[in-house]
Amino acid sequence: MIDLIYETFDPKIHDVDHVARLVYDVDYRTFDMFFKSDKQAVDAISKYISKKKLNDYFKVILDENRNIIGYVSVYLYGGGHEFHLKSWKLFLVDILDHFVLCDIERDDLYLAEIAIDESQRGNGIGRQVVLDVIGYAKSKNFKRVILDADFRNKGAKKLYESLGFKEFNKKRVKIAGFERGMHNMEFNL
Repeated sequence: MIDLIYETFDPKIHDVDHVARLVYDVDYRTFDMFFKSDKQAVDAISKYISKKKLNDYFKVILDENRNIIGYVSVYLYGGGHEFHLKSWKLFLVDILDHFVLCDIERDDLYLAEIAIDESQRGNGIGRQVVLDVIGYAKSKNFKRVILDADFRNKGAKKLYESLGFKEFNKKRVKIAGFERGMHNMEFNL
């Protein structure tokens, strides 16, 4: 088991650009559809997360030396998916998400995003984060953990299935030549 430190993201103490790059990496294909370059997307995300108070469930993941090695974001029923109204391009990303992401029910903990720094991938950190989220959900008496696996990310779907997640729905949206789809998955507690 890996010792990970989870802290609520605070732009005053955490590297905003690093976290913005991680946010971009989670959904770069969609960001690339609306932004001219990854730099432009990361700059927009940096600007957004440095000014907006994110929910308390947006956590940076730190190693024992307090280096950011990833982030995880979860939502509860009623907290819903946030819309990024500060940038119309980020808002368009949210519109696409609206059509494909899990619907959160009352006793659900929704694991919205996990990003592990590229230099740390393959070390079991993503697996550990998912197990930590499941453990947290159990301790708080949630009925299930739900998440989405992008159709294009077969590795993530395989990881979630290996941990006991089952697909309960599929959602997709097509706009012009762009298609986005998700395997909506659940882990019953």
